Amino acid sequence: MTDAAATRRLQIRVLFVCTGNSARSIMAEALLRRHGGDRFEVFSAGTEPRGVNPLTLRVLRDAGIDASGARSKSVAEFLGQRFDYVITVCDQARQACPVFPGVHESLHWGYEDPAEATGTDEQRLAVFRRVFIALGERIQQFVVIAERASTSQGAAGS
Repeated sequence: MTDAAATRRLQIRVLFVCTGNSARSIMAEALLRRHGGDRFEVFSAGTEPRGVNPLTLRVLRDAGIDASGARSKSVAEFLGQRFDYVITVCDQARQACPVFPGVHESLHWGYEDPAEATGTDEQRLAVFRRVFIALGERIQQFVVIAERASTSQGAAGS
């Protein structure tokens, strides 16, 4: 087995799901890529994808995260794939999310939808930033827990 194939086999596969795949799940995907590095293979999708919100891209860019490849995807693109974690980040997606085979854990992290924020551009941007910061804090904790669980499972399987 090549080193690249071994790394992929050992990676923790995570799918973030929200309704539109326009803000929260896109931010979560980018944050886990940053904080989890190559230990994670991470994706995001929506139950009703509607395109990446420009303010999502701005918040990511302001944080120094390259999101040039970000695109809104449907959960249908991922049906039949195995994930260690499927994490819904909104209540609507939690209700509509399909069941994925081989999921180690389904988690729900409820966050307000920044795409629904009203007010001036600066007020709306403040909501995006608030959700981004909250997601970042949670993801940093998740990385530690998921890596610990992965290491424990690997040791148990040895």
